[in-house]
Amino acid sequence: MNRKLFLPILLILQIIGLQCLSFFSEFIEKYYSNGLYPIIAAFSRTIFGWIPFSFGDILYGILIVWSLRWLYKNRKVTWKTKTLSILSFVSIAYFTFHFLWAFNYYRLPLSQKMNFKTDYTQEQLVAFTKKLIAKTNEVHLQITKDSALKITVPYEQQEIFKKALNGYKQLATIHPEFKYENPSQKTSLMSTALTYMGFGGYLNPFTNEAQVNSLIPLYNFPTTSCHEIAHQIGYGSESECNFIGFLASHHNPDSYFQYSGYTYALRYCLSNIGAKDEKQLNSLLKTINPGVLKNFQESEIFWDSHQSFIDQGFEIFYDNFLKINQQKEGMESYSKFVNLLVNYYEDKEL
Repeated sequence: MNRKLFLPILLILQIIGLQCLSFFSEFIEKYYSNGLYPIIAAFSRTIFGWIPFSFGDILYGILIVWSLRWLYKNRKVTWKTKTLSILSFVSIAYFTFHFLWAFNYYRLPLSQKMNFKTDYTQEQLVAFTKKLIAKTNEVHLQITKDSALKITVPYEQQEIFKKALNGYKQLATIHPEFKYENPSQKTSLMSTALTYMGFGGYLNPFTNEAQVNSLIPLYNFPTTSCHEIAHQIGYGSESECNFIGFLASHHNPDSYFQYSGYTYALRYCLSNIGAKDEKQLNSLLKTINPGVLKNFQESEIFWDSHQSFIDQGFEIFYDNFLKINQQKEGMESYSKFVNLLVNYYEDKEL
């Protein structure tokens, strides 16, 4: 076989093989997600976690510069040769991406492992949302002593990273599978780009660093940090990471983390209710403390002010990326964690 064709053909075989993996979730769960991956993750976070800045972002920056330089130097090379070279690089990156983290996309669904349903009625959702509003208002008043004031988090971002560990420590006493060790949390050097792409953070799969957008409203920062940690401990599904991030915020002894988690979940619940019953939504909004609504408005203003063609284009790209990687709802999979919340708390106190 022509050596130039080996890696491109291997890329095709990888894509086919990954489609087959969806039928072997138990194998992935046992031998990768709970076998090889924790070793890889611990090694990566030990190597890169102590570095005070995002090493993964630096790598991406170097890759972008190298790619542009390579394209310029090879501008006169035939497109066939360039295409084979690019496919060879993609083949290696694709394998590395899955080996280091992305096989977790194919593990058993969290609802199946925790043995609860994922569907719910509108009545169940409204009942849960009312409980969530009560908890949100309660914590909000504990902090502000005034229902009209919005929450202002008094912590620095690095302090929030440290406090996030307390929530996971408490959560692990209830669900040991969510234990988090060898922390590696960073603010992204590409936060401006992330903002215009519409992202609060991301996990770098090559360095296992949890990257959080440093520009987002600070009251959102605690639960966003917890969400990215959920990716680090081996969960690929965005809905599952939203769910785990909420649990870690809810079980954190710090009131600001609890508030961040409650408001994070409440926005999704209200959105799902409003999609089917706008009258019910308006009725529920009247029961929320004005200060909480001011925090919601703070987030809306922030994200609306950064909307652009970049955000729209990247949303299309990421929507398809999620669909390829076992999340059939695409970007809508983020809101699917409401399914997990409603059913998890069906017979539990919030």
